[in-house]
Amino acid sequence: MEGTILIVEDDKKTADLIALYLDREGFKTIRTFDGNQGLGAARQTKLTFVILDLMLPVLDGWEVCRRIRQFSDVPILMLTARGEEVDRVSGLNLGADDYMVKPFSPRELVARVKAILRRGRTESRQEKLLSHGDLVLDISRHTLTLSGHSIYLTPHEFRLLQALMAAPGKVFARQELLSYLYPRHEAIVVDRVVDVHIGNLRQKIEKNPAAPRYIETVRGIGYRFTEAAPQETVS
Repeated sequence: MEGTILIVEDDKKTADLIALYLDREGFKTIRTFDGNQGLGAARQTKLTFVILDLMLPVLDGWEVCRRIRQFSDVPILMLTARGEEVDRVSGLNLGADDYMVKPFSPRELVARVKAILRRGRTESRQEKLLSHGDLVLDISRHTLTLSGHSIYLTPHEFRLLQALMAAPGKVFARQELLSYLYPRHEAIVVDRVVDVHIGNLRQKIEKNPAAPRYIETVRGIGYRFTEAAPQETVS
């Protein structure tokens, strides 16, 4: 594999160790040591991947992730010295693709980076449209339109909607959706993560999020994308 990976880590020894293992695999690495530097590098450089520590000076990792997601869907792996669930959930909800708790194995980190990049390339090779009435998800272009109007989705929202639209009528348990979004995660509160993404999607695509037409709740289980034909509206 090749490409440029940004490492945002205030501990120089840790940043150097990560860079060493990634360089061996053919990646080019950029090291920055506070959140502001990292954000600047993300804006100025065409990146393949970002490895982002949470506890950073100037700007913390959560804020850096939030700002990067305003202009880029580059994959982000977060590093945290604390194993609290709230850290993991917060990072994932902001749009991170994966997380690792310190101390970690550099070899495992490299393996996770490669896995995320392979998954992204597989998705990018798919050339098809998923549509339901005026709701059109373009897999190859990574876009969503509703009645001809473009709707911005985060990478996680896009994956979630793609999974649901690809199998209309199928009931997805929350754990199944979580595994689709974060295949390397285990110990995390499912309802909190999946439900947040569903809620955000409904705000973007539903005329009335409280009475959704597209993404239906199956009580006690999870969610499904409707099989019902879209209703014509008369203005």
